[in-house]
Amino acid sequence: MRRLLRIVRQPFAVPVLAGGWQRAVPVLLAIGTVSVLSGLTVIWAARLTVPYPVYVSELGAVGAPTAVPFRVALLLIAVGGFSVALASGHVRSSVRGLDRWAPAASLGFAALCFVLASQITCTAYCPVPLADPKSTPQDLIHTVSAVLGFAAACFAMLQVAFASQFPRVARFSLTSCVAVALITIVGGLLAIVHVATDIGAWLELVGTTVAIAWMAVYALALVRLPVAPGEAAMEPAEADAETMTGYDATVG
Repeated sequence: MRRLLRIVRQPFAVPVLAGGWQRAVPVLLAIGTVSVLSGLTVIWAARLTVPYPVYVSELGAVGAPTAVPFRVALLLIAVGGFSVALASGHVRSSVRGLDRWAPAASLGFAALCFVLASQITCTAYCPVPLADPKSTPQDLIHTVSAVLGFAAACFAMLQVAFASQFPRVARFSLTSCVAVALITIVGGLLAIVHVATDIGAWLELVGTTVAIAWMAVYALALVRLPVAPGEAAMEPAEADAETMTGYDATVG
């Protein structure tokens, strides 16, 4: 209980015995958490200004009044993704196949995709590439980058779901991965077949919200995870006790 209260009061506190790169990790995680939540807030604020259901990408379409906030939101999410990726290079999945690269690499790739999607937005009304004759190469680039970004983020969730460092976050990651995958796939299919697009638009927004919320929760969980794999976290009280024990042994 004391540890939980300490984390709540000082969620980004730097461990007393931390040094070097480890001392930068809490700062990166703080930047990542604030950035992704700010990006999500901007997306919702922009969406609520539109009186009719639109897909998230339509907020940034050429000529849309919400185009600038949309670009800012994606860049904030990308900055947050990069920050969390830099701070989580020590996390590894324990399942064969998922451990070929770290979740940090998946998050970093997702962030790159979101940067591209923020700079190359879709044209007016975001026609679906290939399925809509009005679509352009610009629509194709934006859609592919956004889809790859979501796919990479989902893969990162799956990798973390089978990481042994934090079982509670692992369960949350698996749930988030399944939810984001199903929600965004259904929303995308509804857009392609032009059926119940109002529902599809809300589904995409919900999927986006879950994915960004997962990143924030993951960053908060990483705050108390030691940078060195397999290293036990040492509380300040434990560190003091260990120091005193060593001192007594020396004196004796």
